[in-house]
Amino acid sequence: MTREEMRAEGNISTRIQFVLLGFSDLPSLQGLLFGVFSTIYIIIFIGNSLIIIITRLDAALQTPMYFFLANFSSLEICYVSVTLPRILVNLWTQDRSISMLGCATQMCFFLILGATECFLLAVMAYDRYAAICNPLHYPLIMNHKTCIQLAVGAWLSGIPVQIGQTCQIFSLHFCNSNQINHFFCDIPPILKLACGDTFVHEIAVYVVAMLFVAVPFMLILASYSKIISTILRLPTARGRAKAFSTCSSQLLVVLLFFGSATITYLRPKSNHSAGTDKLLSLFYTIVTPMFNPMIYSLRNKDVIAALKRLLLKKIV
Repeated sequence: MTREEMRAEGNISTRIQFVLLGFSDLPSLQGLLFGVFSTIYIIIFIGNSLIIIITRLDAALQTPMYFFLANFSSLEICYVSVTLPRILVNLWTQDRSISMLGCATQMCFFLILGATECFLLAVMAYDRYAAICNPLHYPLIMNHKTCIQLAVGAWLSGIPVQIGQTCQIFSLHFCNSNQINHFFCDIPPILKLACGDTFVHEIAVYVVAMLFVAVPFMLILASYSKIISTILRLPTARGRAKAFSTCSSQLLVVLLFFGSATITYLRPKSNHSAGTDKLLSLFYTIVTPMFNPMIYSLRNKDVIAALKRLLLKKIV
């Protein structure tokens, strides 16, 4: 080893703490941002909790579609709880430090829940495919046991891979700076702090993203191509409108989530910028989960009717 290499090796330090810069470049807006994010968190929690309660209590919603919707709402609460509370603490206390273990834990849960969301959206698309394209066999295809297996598979399938990816990322050495130019511990900003060649790790990120983002997305597209083809062959305009209404909500959620996530994880490293990464991350980690309950409830007559029945019971 040459003297220069020894000096470089000596300058590499494994940081025990990082600093999440977050929105520190907007010092005059810290109070406003805290209020906005607090409101968003409350909306997400209440909206998704209402969907869970309604689908559990209303007998008319005891179907596979609403079983998966309740799972999806539970997932959204968990998903935003990985990032939003930390954002709120940083804005309130202005203490943006986070330990390496805390950062790794946040990243690991975020990746696991992100993978779960991708698979769960694919499962929900398959459920709609079975309901619309095979209506006579639907009760047999999507029986209670199958629904449980699909839901459990969606929740658990990403755990081993994402734990491995997190360990791989945090096995790197970090030097020069411990400042993460982001509002949570995500892969792209963490890799920017790593010393040396990160090419192998970047390839691993692409492979995992293809597995957990691209593959479910292709399955969803395949399901909806079959669904749309079937709907267009329905004899009545009313039947086509009803079928489209049950699918359009989920398709909108899919496009919002997968669109922003794909741009974040599958675009070249040279195109990454801190501002763009923050904006895209805000979209799929906070904005989309906030709109999901509204999309599913306001565009779903069954959910609105169930909510009215629940409110009438409470009033009576």
